[in-house]
Amino acid sequence: QVQLVESGGGLVQPGGSLRLSCAASGSIFSINAMGWYRQAPGKQRELVATITRSGGTNYADSVKGRFTISRDNAKSTVHLQMNSLKPEDTAVYYCNADKATTRGTLYYWGQGTQVTVSS
Repeated sequence: QVQLVESGGGLVQPGGSLRLSCAASGSIFSINAMGWYRQAPGKQRELVATITRSGGTNYADSVKGRFTISRDNAKSTVHLQMNSLKPEDTAVYYCNADKATTRGTLYYWGQGTQVTVSS
């Protein structure tokens, strides 16, 4: 089992910055990609950014140039640096990780952390 715990959410003003962190624990061996998704009220959960164990990144068009995803601690921790925040970034942000097994790929999710961008 892999457990994911997010932290760093909060209330910020438009144009401000926030740094989210996600710590993976448990059976972290063979974790491949990690990433962030978000879900706003009345909307589907959407991809924000992902990062592979080798450091390759992928971003949603809406956050390119503003958000940066990174990994450290033997690739068991992922961060999301969010700059130039906009009200439309308001959502619950969920950490995600996938883990390769002999049976296939397993997907794990954190409980989410609230990000609110408002004046």
